[in-house]
Amino acid sequence: MRRATGDPVKVLLHRHRELCERAADPLEIAAGLEACGVTDRAVARYRHRDVFSLAEELYARVPRDLSCTPDGARRPGGDRATGSEPDADLAPVPGPACAAPHAGGTAWHAGGTACGAGRGSLRRRGGRALAALLPAAVCAAALAVHARATGPLLIAVTAAGAAGLAAALVLAVRSGPLRAPRRAPLTTWAATLLLVLYAAYGDGLLDQLAGTGPVEPPPPATAPLLGLAAAVAPAALCARLFAVRARRRLAVSRALDDFTAGVRPLLLAVVALQLVALTGLLAAARLVPGTRPGALAPAVALGALLFLARLLAVYGFPRAGSIALGGAAAAQALACLSLLAGRLPGCDAAAVPVRRAVESWGAAAVPGAVCTAAALVLLGYACAVLARASAHARR
Repeated sequence: MRRATGDPVKVLLHRHRELCERAADPLEIAAGLEACGVTDRAVARYRHRDVFSLAEELYARVPRDLSCTPDGARRPGGDRATGSEPDADLAPVPGPACAAPHAGGTAWHAGGTACGAGRGSLRRRGGRALAALLPAAVCAAALAVHARATGPLLIAVTAAGAAGLAAALVLAVRSGPLRAPRRAPLTTWAATLLLVLYAAYGDGLLDQLAGTGPVEPPPPATAPLLGLAAAVAPAALCARLFAVRARRRLAVSRALDDFTAGVRPLLLAVVALQLVALTGLLAAARLVPGTRPGALAPAVALGALLFLARLLAVYGFPRAGSIALGGAAAAQALACLSLLAGRLPGCDAAAVPVRRAVESWGAAAVPGAVCTAAALVLLGYACAVLARASAHARR
């Protein structure tokens, strides 16, 4: 039966026609409506109790290409969700016919394309697992050679190891669960590089600046580098776990508030799981022969900051992570510069806060406080934006 001309759902359907036509299921329509400002409190005008039921009706009424049933029959999209047909004045656009599977056919023949696709999927998963493990392997190999090198060879090994580790990290974050829809800007990579360099050399340099002054480059703390590199693999697993569980939660939720209430504890649990894995890896890295131990707390805070920044980038919010990483790197650099400025005539006051912090709690207090504050701010932001259904619409 044709609806009245004043049907508000039809008005909404025309307004969001493109969203409804390209949606693979009602969940994507619900997420898109939420992103456009249509919430559970605003659906009463459309005679629905929540966004999800409204999305189901839109999905049922939208004109779409004909699809295949499991037995090869073609059916319109209108009967998929509620059994209703599309409006008469919104006729579906004919689409390509679907080939029905049959015994002995090429599509799903035993040992044919299906098996080949399964093997291809296994190869892709294996490749992604190796990419996630590659930073740890490259870092371990570079540190093993670094511990035995001296003189000019040490500089060459350090440069080669840094370049290899950077390439392995780029490969790891551009495949699998850590892959972001857009490439990170150069400022994000620069801030990450400064933070990792500070994790290796910062504490020793800050101790020298707070004391008699820099005499020679301090030896790097290599254990935090190895632990952070090894944490890429559990970070990928945690990101995958969050994506799967959030999508499953989106499928069973009947209201946006219900989805939000379920996703926020999930996000906190995933972050806590990553922190546990990161802490264990950092502690284990200190026991590896040839590594120089560093402070544990700052490395854990840095790992949490990097994980949250990447997770936000994966879901399309890279700017927040870039700002947090850049702010943390700038704050650590400013701490070192303030001690240098305090050596100038009449500028003693500039070095007082950092010098007192180093004398009271040690050099590790500065990066620990900076990275912890940045990670907490980023966690609060992630709890707000990643609890929206629209953030998971295309995951």
